[in-house]
Amino acid sequence: MKADKEKVNRLLKTARGQIDGILKMIEDDRYCIDISNQILAVTSVLKRANQEIISAHMKSCVKDAFENGNSEEKIEEVLKIVEKMTK
Repeated sequence: MKADKEKVNRLLKTARGQIDGILKMIEDDRYCIDISNQILAVTSVLKRANQEIISAHMKSCVKDAFENGNSEEKIEEVLKIVEKMTK
């Protein structure tokens, strides 16, 4: 993985902490909207982590593939990820 590992790790650990908090909120029978807001917050953090990984992939792996003449495979990979991200 070419992404900034420290940044991705920090984001994922933040998400893990938020998920633990959400589980506690559910156990404590907290207000539904508060739980939903926390789920949206963790989703945002996960999106940022994914964006960091995809960005690094584009700047390294995809760039290398274009320079070496085997870009079609990398283009298809990125298109599949973009499709999943928009669903």
